[in-house]
Amino acid sequence: MIKPKIAFYWCSSCGGCEEAVIDINEKILSLNDAVDIIFWPAAMDFKYSDIKKMSQNEIAVCFINGSIRCAENFEMVKLLRKKSALIIALGSCAHIGGIPGLANLYSKEEIFNTVYRCQPSVNNSDNILPQEKVETEYGTLELPEFHEILTTIDLVIDVDYYLLGCAPPADLIVNAIDLILCGKLPAKGTVLAPKKSLCHYCSRKDSKPDKLSVKSIKRVHEIQLKEDECFLAQGVLCLGPATRGGCGEKCINANMPCRGCFGALDGVMDQGSKFLSAFASIIDYDDSSELEAFVNSITDMVGTFYRFSLPASLLKNKKGDDV
Repeated sequence: MIKPKIAFYWCSSCGGCEEAVIDINEKILSLNDAVDIIFWPAAMDFKYSDIKKMSQNEIAVCFINGSIRCAENFEMVKLLRKKSALIIALGSCAHIGGIPGLANLYSKEEIFNTVYRCQPSVNNSDNILPQEKVETEYGTLELPEFHEILTTIDLVIDVDYYLLGCAPPADLIVNAIDLILCGKLPAKGTVLAPKKSLCHYCSRKDSKPDKLSVKSIKRVHEIQLKEDECFLAQGVLCLGPATRGGCGEKCINANMPCRGCFGALDGVMDQGSKFLSAFASIIDYDDSSELEAFVNSITDMVGTFYRFSLPASLLKNKKGDDV
């Protein structure tokens, strides 16, 4: 019997999504019995040339994690789209940009200057920056172009399905694989996760007051967090109301508020503005000067409300440009 071919590819990300695949544990053995893994650079020795030789749609499904930051990412996802019948965006970076997407607040020049010149641990007296081509005694060495803007995968190629999270829970990955092998996938474009907000699943939801009001914002290190009370009721920002559930509430169970890695619910264009509009309704101030002081007390507004979703938001980046 000819087994379907599947592939995994890692764009610009931390690598946690690759670990999430391993976290399916013994299921990976049955997966190996059911499919042929023909491309997985993070785990096995495959070459790009192997993919280039394949026929169109020869790969049954390709899981791509990470965002598009450089020319290599751009080229590879284009190639894998041609060779794959299905593309699944795996994880927050692929889905909505992820934490690396906050670099869109800065220009390419600012990023390089910070990383290669201004860090205390950097010894770069010659002010050398990465070059796309360098001539050496061994020939020309090339690095892929570093793009000005980080983007999500679906702004570059057509994506069939989305698996969410930083990193995606193992049970969602297993469920997706089972749906693929059984041929029971839902409509194209579906997010393979529950359709209700995190608050619906939160163990603290019954502690949320019917009339919630907030007069001050506290950061998690400033108070002793209660383990059985809604974070918003404690004056701690929690993006649960504007974030899709299905993560297993790992942050909540560890007594930390939701930061939004699962992205927005269906029908919401901008996760950050969705939360801001909900949050504005519970602010308990009438005086404009007090309200201004309250807003200014929120450290890093973009990093708080768009921590994972800036590239997929209406803001997109510092200049508001598209890809």
